[in-house]
Amino acid sequence: MQPRNMSMSGVVDLAAVKAAQEAKAKAEQARAQSAQEGGTGAISPADLVIDVDEAGFERDVLQRSAEVPVVIDFWAEWCEPCKQLSPVLERLAVEYNGRFLLAKIDVDANQMLMQQFGIQGIPAVFAVVAGQALPLFQGAAGEAQIRQTLDQLVQVGEQRFGLTGLTVDPEAQPGGAPAAPERPAGPHDGLLEAAVQALDSGDLSGAVQAYKNVLNEDPANEEAKLGLAQAELLQRVQGVDPQQVRRDAADKPADVQAQIAAADLDLVGGHVEDAFGRLIETVQRTVGDDRDTVRVRLLELFEVVGPDDPRVIAARRALARALF
Repeated sequence: MQPRNMSMSGVVDLAAVKAAQEAKAKAEQARAQSAQEGGTGAISPADLVIDVDEAGFERDVLQRSAEVPVVIDFWAEWCEPCKQLSPVLERLAVEYNGRFLLAKIDVDANQMLMQQFGIQGIPAVFAVVAGQALPLFQGAAGEAQIRQTLDQLVQVGEQRFGLTGLTVDPEAQPGGAPAAPERPAGPHDGLLEAAVQALDSGDLSGAVQAYKNVLNEDPANEEAKLGLAQAELLQRVQGVDPQQVRRDAADKPADVQAQIAAADLDLVGGHVEDAFGRLIETVQRTVGDDRDTVRVRLLELFEVVGPDDPRVIAARRALARALF
């Protein structure tokens, strides 16, 4: 999921028959539910541009992407090119009249999302279509190029996934966007919420324990697995001296713990492939318990990034070659 310049490569993978069928079914279900509830589903033009944070990402981006392509603008207040690009994207979101939704993510306030998308620099623009992410472009771009990319994105959403977009009503009141259907409360929602609140407050130990409490009762809970992997990673790098960690890794290539510590820093800094590559090379150089220690840490880092990420898939193959 590395950023590319003005490319829709990767769309062929998104258009796999199974994924397309699932996306169309979700879109039809959402439209049917809206009609059943007696609503028009119309939103205000102002609701075509939304601010998104980590807590609302699943609701505002992943779930909405079953109805409409969601374009994500990763930005920061200090980023001068962002100040040129963002107004163009916002204007085009209104002009395209519901054919895509623009989600703005402040990278300073949402470091984990920046890491998960492998952002190397901003501005960076991604899209999520039917729950699947693809990079659009990084850096400033001309409006003509942006329009061409958006046209391709909209076409893919409509033809491959049946995403017809959102109904926009100029008379609708801002903030009137239909809420995603609420799922019934799960048995572990309270513990998961406690873990998120602990993370937000910087209580990493509390977050780790809360996620472990969920997994003790429900070992297959994917949300808790991901949360635990992320919280433990942040806990490991908390308070370390990055320069010293990197010096140790450079000076002691055979030191397993030095390489593991550097890989943790790589991942937190968004250098996903560097982290994976470092540990795979360490696996190749080690045997016995040392090799197993490195392998286990690499599997933990896979959990942080997510099993469907193409970088994880490639690294799993490389790990298998290194082991066997």
